[in-house]
Amino acid sequence: MGFGSVWHWVIVALVVLVLFGRGRISEMMGDLGKGIKSFKQGMNEETDRPAAPPPAQIAPPPAAPATAPPPAQPTLNGETPVDPGAAPKP
Repeated sequence: MGFGSVWHWVIVALVVLVLFGRGRISEMMGDLGKGIKSFKQGMNEETDRPAAPPPAQIAPPPAAPATAPPPAQPTLNGETPVDPGAAPKP
């Protein structure tokens, strides 16, 4: 009994009818048809509706004038700042 044989599908159809019943299957197919119809209407509404204008963009604030960074202090050993007015220690 192959997967594509007619008898295989007849048995599957009978099992489905026994499990769900004739009324339940027709109800499910009706719901499926309504869902597809609703989906198509939603897709048509999307294409029929004119495109909304893009939201207005707010202009960025004017750039602040660039200030030069403070001059680097000379250091003695990379950590301690040197006081230019102090005399060197012997």
